Amino acid sequence: MTLFSTKPLLHEDLFSQSPLPIMEMISVQTRNPFSASFKTVIALAASLTLPVSLPALAEDWPAPIKQIETQGLTIHGEFDAPGGLKGYAASMRGQAVAAYLTPDGEHAVVGTLIDAQGQNVATTTLEQLVYGQRNAELWQQMADHHWVRDGEADAPRIIYTFSDPNCPYCRQFWEDVQPWVESGQVQVRHLMVGILKADSRQKAAALLAADDPGAAIAEHYRNDAMPDNAGSDQSEQRVDENTQLMRDAQLHATPVTFYRGDDGVHHVMGAPRPDQLRAITGSEAP
Repeated sequence: MTLFSTKPLLHEDLFSQSPLPIMEMISVQTRNPFSASFKTVIALAASLTLPVSLPALAEDWPAPIKQIETQGLTIHGEFDAPGGLKGYAASMRGQAVAAYLTPDGEHAVVGTLIDAQGQNVATTTLEQLVYGQRNAELWQQMADHHWVRDGEADAPRIIYTFSDPNCPYCRQFWEDVQPWVESGQVQVRHLMVGILKADSRQKAAALLAADDPGAAIAEHYRNDAMPDNAGSDQSEQRVDENTQLMRDAQLHATPVTFYRGDDGVHHVMGAPRPDQLRAITGSEAP
């Protein structure tokens, strides 16, 4: 994953299959909860489906959860967690993180709770509570912005992805998704942004200004080639608008890829793993 801004405090992909060592006990009397050493907590959960509750008023949160809010986290809702814990879906700088309240109500753990198989027990719940509404709104905004089509116009599945011309992971995603694109199953809509290097904006604008932007992007990712033409004022403005949309959504990496599933709009940051690629495309490789 390629970062273009100061690395967030909670900087790992919390939807990873791997456990993340970013947990810490927080009590009512705690000092800064993110300055002490981290601990890992393992839960033997029987199920990954966690009942969720509508957000309560901030003044209703237990004291340790209020302490978490003072550290800059936003609490979006609560859910039932394994082991008698109460889970809270939170975010910081646009990134989701879970907090777990102990049964005595006096302590909280911030980070990833895993089951016996090493799976994050709150992946789906966090996405629903933290990203659900934002992703639905962003889907429509992306449709109204400046994207370049890769694939058949009548492909049954549409994917949006924020791409920087200098991003190696964007190139990797382009290569990985080509079997679905070439078979006519998937249409990828690239929103070109300029965030990684000094010439990213200029390159993105040149790709958008090409006679055939889709072919230009393919040639760039395939052979590292750029169109002979320079970007126009209009194409530079379009790149700026795409970049601003990404920043407004508090997205901190390229690529960021969005797809619509049966239960709403989801996103994947970075070059997708094989299981994520199947979810994005909706099928096994053709």
